[in-house]
Amino acid sequence: MSRAGVWENEAWARRVWPTDLLAGVFYQMIHRNNAGQPKSVSGTMKILLVFDFDNTIIDDNSDTWILQCAPEKKLPIELQDSYKKGFWTEFMGRVFKYLGDEGVREDEMKRAMTSMPFTPGMAELLNFIRKNKNTFDCIIISDSNSVFIDWVLEATSFHDVFDKVFTNPAAFDSNGHLTVEKHHTHSCPRCPQNLCKNVVLVEFVGEQLQQGVNYTRIVYIGDGGNDVCPVTFLKKNDVAMPRKGYALQKTLYRMCQNLEPMESSVVSWSSGVEIISYLQFLIKE
Repeated sequence: MSRAGVWENEAWARRVWPTDLLAGVFYQMIHRNNAGQPKSVSGTMKILLVFDFDNTIIDDNSDTWILQCAPEKKLPIELQDSYKKGFWTEFMGRVFKYLGDEGVREDEMKRAMTSMPFTPGMAELLNFIRKNKNTFDCIIISDSNSVFIDWVLEATSFHDVFDKVFTNPAAFDSNGHLTVEKHHTHSCPRCPQNLCKNVVLVEFVGEQLQQGVNYTRIVYIGDGGNDVCPVTFLKKNDVAMPRKGYALQKTLYRMCQNLEPMESSVVSWSSGVEIISYLQFLIKE
């Protein structure tokens, strides 16, 4: 892209980017575009879209939303106090056991989960991706669980948009209790024991490359603190898209202020419609 093209990007971006991020971001954009596009290899060239689930696709946290099924919609103090940092999945296992012991069954949990609202503009975004699947591959990497995500995608008819979902496996046991396990084990010191999204992303991209799929660009769309680690995997041609006002955006802002190294561009968003505008821009680039 020419330098003139970069500044055309700036005119677009000022409509949707926080002003205080622009200086650092456009330095990165110029540097990235001067470096050029990735070298082509034999096989398919596509853009990879990576989504978080909670507070990204859906406009809430699925693990806390399910507490609507609990007596008085809250947990006993001793259960609340049993949480230890980095062990959220184990904590949710105890929550699900408590719900089961209180007589909460699968159909009630499913009704609650499928009542969660989508983030503004997200349905429009997923429909846009569906219409452009020849350009985009699309995956979810989430610290929720497979049952909750399947319920939501099935209820909204968006299963076909996603090529793969990486999350904590869950199932109902013979007693009708929901059980959940760790997605994997890893050695990353920055992430909870059950899931390092960076490890998942690196492994997926590597496996796809072996299958002849080379991603010209990765666009990471998320909101939370556990999305920071995979953003560090992104390269000069990639884009981190943090949701405005959430932990990921605040962390990336601090990194920018502290001049911490980060190769990707940053585009913040508050509606899926803004993401559509940016993806349309990428397609035309």
